[in-house]
Amino acid sequence: MKAILSADRNWGIGCQNKLLISIPSDMKFFRETTTGHTVVMGRRTLESFPGGQPLKNRRNIVLTRNPEYSVKGAEVVHSPEELLKLLEGSPLEDVYVIGGGEVYRLLLPYCDTVYVTKIDFAYQADTFFPNLDESPEWELAEESEEQTCFDIEFTFRTYRRI
Repeated sequence: MKAILSADRNWGIGCQNKLLISIPSDMKFFRETTTGHTVVMGRRTLESFPGGQPLKNRRNIVLTRNPEYSVKGAEVVHSPEELLKLLEGSPLEDVYVIGGGEVYRLLLPYCDTVYVTKIDFAYQADTFFPNLDESPEWELAEESEEQTCFDIEFTFRTYRRI
């Protein structure tokens, strides 16, 4: 399993159920990386999408504690164990965890790769991703050249579990 996200200088990933900033090349990277694959997200992440609709051209799975929750165009599970059972027979390297914060925390132990668009700015955030730079379990495997969008500098990073 892999995780994909955008994080600021302090590993903030969102505020009030919204991304901290929308960077077109980050959105393009996300779209190109996840299209044709399985994406796993929490209910609030799904509800933050336009019209609260699942992402096109992907298998959408929503992880929620709400036993009554259902949404057209997505499968719903209620625990990491139920997710793994649903994914039996599917290659886990084609599964991308896309948020939010609690879903990342629950599923990071199952991930071997994390794609991070690392933004060199500190935003006001209320949701954070674990700092992989300080984790002995993770190493920075690749980093792009620094890029700029709207005076915001960022890099694309790939972390791998050691």
